[in-house]
Amino acid sequence: MQTRKKYIFLTFLASWLLLLFFGGDQLRHLAFFSGRKAEARRNWPHWTDRSLLKSFADPEELQRDGDPSLLSPRQRRAAWLSVYGSSRCRMETCFDFSRCERHGFKVFTYPQERGQPISETYGKILSSIERSRYHTLNPEEACLFILSIDTLDRDHLSGQYVRNVDEKIRGFPLWNGGRNHLIFNLYSGTWPSYTGDLGFDIGQAMLAKASFDTESFRPGFDVSIPLFSKDHPQRGGARGWLYHDSVPPKKKYLLVFKGKRYLTGIGSGTRNALHHIHNGKDIISLTTCKHGKDWEKHKDTRCDKDNVDYERFDYQELLHNSTFCIVPRGRRLGSFRFLEALQAACIPVLLSDGWELPFAEAIDWGKAAVMGSERLLLQIPSAVRCIHPERVLAFQQQTQVLWDAYFSSVDKIVHTTLEIIKDRLSPYRSRSRFLWNSLPGGLLVLPDFSTYLGDFPFYYLQHGYSPSKKFTALIRAVSQAGSLSQPILRLIRAVSGSQYCAQIVVLWSCEKPPPPSGKWPQTTVPLTIIQGRRKLSDRFFPFEAIHTDAVLSLNEDTSLSTSEVDFAFLAWRSFPERIVGFPTQSHFWDPEQGRWGYTSKWTNELSIVLTAAAFYHRYYHSLFTEYLPVGLRELVDGLAACEDILMNVLVAAVTKLPPIKVTQRKQHKEVVAQQAECRDGAAGTPPPGQRSPSAPHSAPAEVKGTAGSRRFSQRQDCLNQLADWFGHMPLMSSQLRLDPVLFKDQVSVLRKKYPSLEK
Repeated sequence: MQTRKKYIFLTFLASWLLLLFFGGDQLRHLAFFSGRKAEARRNWPHWTDRSLLKSFADPEELQRDGDPSLLSPRQRRAAWLSVYGSSRCRMETCFDFSRCERHGFKVFTYPQERGQPISETYGKILSSIERSRYHTLNPEEACLFILSIDTLDRDHLSGQYVRNVDEKIRGFPLWNGGRNHLIFNLYSGTWPSYTGDLGFDIGQAMLAKASFDTESFRPGFDVSIPLFSKDHPQRGGARGWLYHDSVPPKKKYLLVFKGKRYLTGIGSGTRNALHHIHNGKDIISLTTCKHGKDWEKHKDTRCDKDNVDYERFDYQELLHNSTFCIVPRGRRLGSFRFLEALQAACIPVLLSDGWELPFAEAIDWGKAAVMGSERLLLQIPSAVRCIHPERVLAFQQQTQVLWDAYFSSVDKIVHTTLEIIKDRLSPYRSRSRFLWNSLPGGLLVLPDFSTYLGDFPFYYLQHGYSPSKKFTALIRAVSQAGSLSQPILRLIRAVSGSQYCAQIVVLWSCEKPPPPSGKWPQTTVPLTIIQGRRKLSDRFFPFEAIHTDAVLSLNEDTSLSTSEVDFAFLAWRSFPERIVGFPTQSHFWDPEQGRWGYTSKWTNELSIVLTAAAFYHRYYHSLFTEYLPVGLRELVDGLAACEDILMNVLVAAVTKLPPIKVTQRKQHKEVVAQQAECRDGAAGTPPPGQRSPSAPHSAPAEVKGTAGSRRFSQRQDCLNQLADWFGHMPLMSSQLRLDPVLFKDQVSVLRKKYPSLEK
């Protein structure tokens, strides 16, 4: 009996244990177990439930469940279809490559319709394309087409919104469903969702769009561009704030933000939460509610204090004095703050989930920005504190590389967009990621020239390459046909006597044919005669006859000794990215006339090495001919003395470095400053019907004679036109001159390698 009771008790106990284990959740709601009325079952705690979660923010500043500004996946899909239709375009399916095979990569801009206004920003974009080397006026030659309709602002609440775009583009005979078209856009969608809706069907056109999200971005087809303001410079642009010769000290602030705080709607969640990381010491996060017409209707309890704190700090001062800058999303994913941080060398900390970063197809943003997450905002301070100082400096330097190469002007933004598309047409001849992310940048590295790093003058030091050990002498001759002047004969003998000379190329720039081969001096190196087109820009044409890395550019009346040539070449091999030569001149700013001045006086500073006697890398011939637009080469051909200034400006713009002067004999000063003219149709005179630019009011006293004054005036005018074209003055000044070891020292000449230089 006792045993039976024991088994019954154990069975009853086991039953209750099973019931509690498997059904305890329901039993907890019974009044029998709780001792009170059953409570409704709780869902997962809401963010506003103060009884369960510790509050770090006021409930009204947090995103609400069911916020109408947050689209569901179905709504996002519908918005995507309204822009792109049912197609998922790729270059292989929506681009006609055959249009680019015959004439290469040419871009045609639609003629502007009468009475159709365009914004200032879109006018800059069209101007950048028309100034580029790819622009064509013939649509039959075009590979890519750009609409004249302003599509930058597609917010229908904006005053710059263009209506009825669908009807207009359907009437264009070249539209062809958008095939081979590129559409630029900075603002899409409107309140409250700010979707990617452009308000018209783009068909098979490519999009160059700011604030691109990764869901709608079509990799390898679209191009993500940065958001920039209407005040962004057309060309040139301000330089970055981190200079080459300055190592930034430890800055006052670690992390800063100053900007608008959205009280409601999309983008409000991230900016509302930024005040949590503010400590008032090395992390400054300031927001203001004062924006929009009805901000006071929505203001919360923090607004008054935030507005007061906001006015205590200057934005530019924060940029200058901070290591990291927070770049949160706004109403759209992109922000003006992104480019502002890049220029200031303030490392961007991105808080914009789903943003396709500008030019990410080419640019490695992991080397210049910190990728944050909106959901992990509170971890940002500790994350940036862990970054080693050496890596911080590398980040800052890379921001300057990218800013100067791709973002400092509208020209660079537009040209980068075109170059990325051009690279897709010939993947086997495109730029590598290394070229895009290293100095001097992808725009200045022509893949048509080479894809091998050792063929360019910029990468020798980084990769252990070295330029070729021989040079090619390129002599521009303008002598009378039938006879050779004594200076050119002496020059050929002196240059050919150099142990480093591989060949001599004579560019004959007269209308009459050159003398027969029997009248040219016998040399130990090959001598090639090339018939030029009688244009000054011809001397920088990339002739196939030039096989060496180094080019020694000479005028026929230049006087050099073999020792001078040898020493200059060895000096150039140490600085292959620069111009190294003998006769120098300099530029200066004239505050009285408000323009750039030019002087040939011997001073302690120099910024120009005349190409009458100078070494440089042959790649600059390709840049001069293929990178520079036709208008600049026409400017050179229209002036009698401008081509060497343009070459110096080009090299300085590429390298950000001055040229180098080497030891020369004093008699070079007057001889090489004058350039002989071909009497049978002078090279360098303006073509028929073309007017040469006017000269300044008065000629400098340092140049005597009418011809010298005219020549000097043209050089000054050339210098100012080039500064205007580039948007700034690229030339860099230097006080460096390279002399041989023991030069002018009071020691035996037997110990000197180049004793003839001192005679």
